[in-house]
Amino acid sequence: MFYAHPAIGKCGFQQRVFFASVSSAAFAFVLSWPILREAFAIDVKELPVTQPIIVWFRQDLRLDDNMAVAACVEAGAPMIALFIDDRQQGRQAGAVSLWWRDQSLRALANDLQRRGSQLIFRQGDAASQLNQLIDETKAQAVFWNRQYDAESIARDTAIKADLQAQQINAESFNATLLFEPWEIRSKTANTPFKVFTPFWNACQAHGIDARVWDAPKQFLAPNVWPQSHALTEAAAPEGAEALDQWQPGEDGARKALRHFLNENIHGYADGRDFPAKPATSRLAPHLRWGEISPRRLFAETAAARVSANGQKKFFAEIGWREFSYQTLFHNPDLKSTCLQPKFEPFPWREGADAEADFEAWKSGNTGYPIVDAGMRELRQTGYMHNRVRMIAASFLIKHLLIDWRRGEAWFWKRLADADPANNTASWQWVAGCGADAAPYFRIFNPIIQGQKFDPDGQYTKRYVPELNGLSGKMLFSPWLAKSDLLENANIQLGQSYPAPIVEHDFARNRALDIFKALA
Repeated sequence: MFYAHPAIGKCGFQQRVFFASVSSAAFAFVLSWPILREAFAIDVKELPVTQPIIVWFRQDLRLDDNMAVAACVEAGAPMIALFIDDRQQGRQAGAVSLWWRDQSLRALANDLQRRGSQLIFRQGDAASQLNQLIDETKAQAVFWNRQYDAESIARDTAIKADLQAQQINAESFNATLLFEPWEIRSKTANTPFKVFTPFWNACQAHGIDARVWDAPKQFLAPNVWPQSHALTEAAAPEGAEALDQWQPGEDGARKALRHFLNENIHGYADGRDFPAKPATSRLAPHLRWGEISPRRLFAETAAARVSANGQKKFFAEIGWREFSYQTLFHNPDLKSTCLQPKFEPFPWREGADAEADFEAWKSGNTGYPIVDAGMRELRQTGYMHNRVRMIAASFLIKHLLIDWRRGEAWFWKRLADADPANNTASWQWVAGCGADAAPYFRIFNPIIQGQKFDPDGQYTKRYVPELNGLSGKMLFSPWLAKSDLLENANIQLGQSYPAPIVEHDFARNRALDIFKALA
């Protein structure tokens, strides 16, 4: 359910906030600063309005519904928007995600400039850069939005303590999630949920606040702007020739949402598993860098006239993102340690043969067309359809017996939406070792999966064009096609297209035998 805040009707300031009801009606109202504090849990000290406030951007590259920005605006102080490129802090963004970030920063800089502000870009240690900027600007406070991985939490905790020791106000907010990771807990055991469905039911029972804060048309500027380094521009990695299909930045995110609500959501519930169908939102990369908030997604989806089934399913997918972040927060070593300890001694394949298979998987040359299509889509576009992600991940883990952590690292490098919670949690889910995981003995048959979810071969042929001459079932098992059919299709197995690197039934039985031994 959605709920209204008791402050509705107590109007006073220029910012709009939407309340989305369960019936998908939308109401616009305005909030005064005290009410904004109450509604969004913004609690900052009364500050002098003449000294600037530093708003430290990280994975929240937007002005809309950004609580750190909102707090600065409502305090009435000049804003210094800051991004720090700290290459020593935590896990660095992968190549494609870094490319996206740099494009998004340019979009943010332009958005700020149109509103009378600037983006200050610095490189180096975050704590040192913040202290230096405070010295330069005499800033009275630093505001930021929280991150939930262990490395970021440790950094932010230390920085906040240091700033407060200097009598600098340091405040953090939630602009990333519908709920803080510690907020939704099992009522019976008072512990974090380990299964998605009861978690999401508890979220809905709690009430989902879908009010959003609109960015102002103009920001107050400081008397003197501090120096900024030139924005970096990461090059697209080798093979990623189709990244120009994306529009990183807040405007791109809002356009993607409007397109989804106008076109794709109507077929979302039934069509989202079919990679050739235009049924998905493609919002994941925008969420990864915080170019749009989950509250904005809820508010606008609830207000739109869309399919009830599509809406429900889309909301549940946002719920999975919440669940992944809760899992990450309570399991800080998620990217390296199986949540189910019995999987830690799993005898993953190593050596030259395993490395050759891993390279074939990465390059999309396994001999299984639906797997290869997905891996090539990833390489070219920085994206992979979700159904195909599950098929490709299952193949690596269960057909090839290669450690899920290696697959997770490759996706981290090549995905535009490589999210610290979703990416890792999803790989553990497929591997059967994570929270609410698919059972290990659920082994995707890549032949049947291709036939079922790409029946016309439209998706597969787009990325594996050497198989354009095949159709029907043979497209997904070309090694079973008769020689004259292959010849007519101009296909030479092992030359123009690889033979399968492992036989399905053999691989399945091998994986199940190992699992039985673990159990």
